Amino acid sequence: MDFPRCVFLCAWLLASGAAQALPALQALLDAAPAGATLRLAPGDYAGPAVLRKPLTLDGAGRARLRGNGRGTVLRIETSGASVRGLALDGSGDTHDGIDAGILVVGDDNVIEANTLEDVLFGIHLKSGKRNRIVGNRVTGKYLPLGQRGDALRLWNSRHNRIENNRFERARDLTFANSPDNQVVGNRFHDGRQAMHVIFSPRLLIADNLLENTGTGIVAMYSPELTVRGNRIRHVLDGGGAGIAFKDSGGTLIEGNELVHCAVGLMADSPLNAELTLTIRANRFAHNLIALSFYGELGGHRILDNRFESNLTQVFVSAPGVGAGNVWQGNYWSDYQGFDRDGDGIGDTPHENWLYADRIWMELPKTQFFRNAPVLELIDFLERLAPFSLPHLILRDAQPLMR
Repeated sequence: MDFPRCVFLCAWLLASGAAQALPALQALLDAAPAGATLRLAPGDYAGPAVLRKPLTLDGAGRARLRGNGRGTVLRIETSGASVRGLALDGSGDTHDGIDAGILVVGDDNVIEANTLEDVLFGIHLKSGKRNRIVGNRVTGKYLPLGQRGDALRLWNSRHNRIENNRFERARDLTFANSPDNQVVGNRFHDGRQAMHVIFSPRLLIADNLLENTGTGIVAMYSPELTVRGNRIRHVLDGGGAGIAFKDSGGTLIEGNELVHCAVGLMADSPLNAELTLTIRANRFAHNLIALSFYGELGGHRILDNRFESNLTQVFVSAPGVGAGNVWQGNYWSDYQGFDRDGDGIGDTPHENWLYADRIWMELPKTQFFRNAPVLELIDFLERLAPFSLPHLILRDAQPLMR
């Protein structure tokens, strides 16, 4: 058969009482020439399938590829292909095999406006460069949290753009050994770690909405990230942090909103002065702890942030840790000074000292009783007449009044 540049294929099921086998998508993929556009007629198609040539597979929002409950539903083993407007479901359920809705092994592919349901892993990008994952919706299997797979998984992949996708009912969004990617405008809820970044430097993580997960953005051994304009909400399970960093210095954390988290931002001390964090113009509101630092060196720059109605504004793992940071121009809802000259800056510095806090720092088991009335009373008495020398956590010389 002579195929034109644009191939139009229709697959209609006969309206008879007898059950009809679904048409196999693999046969259609094999028959279409490289560079063609394969437009599927409305209906269901049998998977799994493997795309091995650069062509456009277009489901137009009305075609569905149904897996058989084993393995990955659609494998893209080429470069320069596009898959759009296709619904997929029915992956396998093995973690060892990374059973996914879509596996991409190649470069310069476009995965756009697809709907993935009942899949263990959603989209798995393996050793791929310059791929675009745009406008997809991924919903995982009905499984307990620990048994789910990742909604998105990148391994050894760089210069990809993950944009405007919606992920739900999955475990993590994982970036492993995958530097220089852009993750912009996505939404993820009902998961464990919203974004798990490991050995993946220089990521741009911007304008994402992450909510109702165990933790938000967790970065380990991934320096020089840009984390900007994200909204992270309702991260409370297991004492999770909205943003957490481990050995990931040289990072800019700017313009994010962290609301109703166990910890807004958690970070260790940098290994050297060049790997500090810049924490600027963020909003920390209604968290149990706004900022938590552990380690001994400090040196992070905390500038122009808003700290509103957090139960504890700043927590440190040992006396002297927070004082090593640079604090300037932040708004503190618990600031107790005045602005007599009306310049919008407090007349006296905002200082935070350790009083009864030392009890649960030196005896971690007592953290269970934090904010209990008896410890609140001890803290109050300590501030009136300290019976031990308090330690300075922070000193903001120019606190904002509003």
